[in-house]
Amino acid sequence: MDCVLIEALEVDTVIGVYDWERDILQRLVLDLELATDIRPAAADDDIDKTLDYAAISERIATFAGEHDFALVETFAERLAATLREEFGIAWLHLTVRKPGAVANARAVGVRITRGERP
Repeated sequence: MDCVLIEALEVDTVIGVYDWERDILQRLVLDLELATDIRPAAADDDIDKTLDYAAISERIATFAGEHDFALVETFAERLAATLREEFGIAWLHLTVRKPGAVANARAVGVRITRGERP
């Protein structure tokens, strides 16, 4: 199975468990692997036959702007469900990083895999 990649996508959202975090936007950095068969798109050079990474990236930015969660885990789980439902993604691997959340760490975050890889 092939994968469409989106790497180091930066989005701003309200995220965090502390009161001060509820009043600011913080940056999250996402990496995604999205299972698909690219052969039909490649055969016809047709974007409508593949996962449109620009449209998916826009949807992620919109999702981040529409929601506020305490946990990165909740953000990741809800985003994965949204993307799978709206774009018909059978399998995805999602990493969500929150840079600067812990002193002496470049970032903290979660990595989840959802669905069945074809």
